[in-house]
Amino acid sequence: MNGIVDEQLRALVNVPVACSVDGQRKEIAVWVDTAFNGGLIIPKCMISELGLMKESSTDAILADGNLVELETYACFFDWFGNTYETQIIANAGKFPLLGTMLLEGRRLIVDYYVRTVELF
Repeated sequence: MNGIVDEQLRALVNVPVACSVDGQRKEIAVWVDTAFNGGLIIPKCMISELGLMKESSTDAILADGNLVELETYACFFDWFGNTYETQIIANAGKFPLLGTMLLEGRRLIVDYYVRTVELF
């Protein structure tokens, strides 16, 4: 999987997501966030566009130490040849985030000189 480093120096890769296992996939550019140990976070502004269904809510501790309650949604995504069902967290941010849970067992190379991202 290849991606880019954008103008704000974010490492970005595209992940195909859908609201059901056989639903139409939409590729979203996600920011690789090595400080987030979860899977996927998608901004609330994108949730309805993707047609994701609300499942529940969960408590989360933010980087600043604050405890917040976040909504979770059902999501299907394609990852290295397999389709996975997961709960994604919705946040008020601007960018989808990909956490280290999805990086486990993978190699991530971010080259800021040539602005490329390789994930394999």
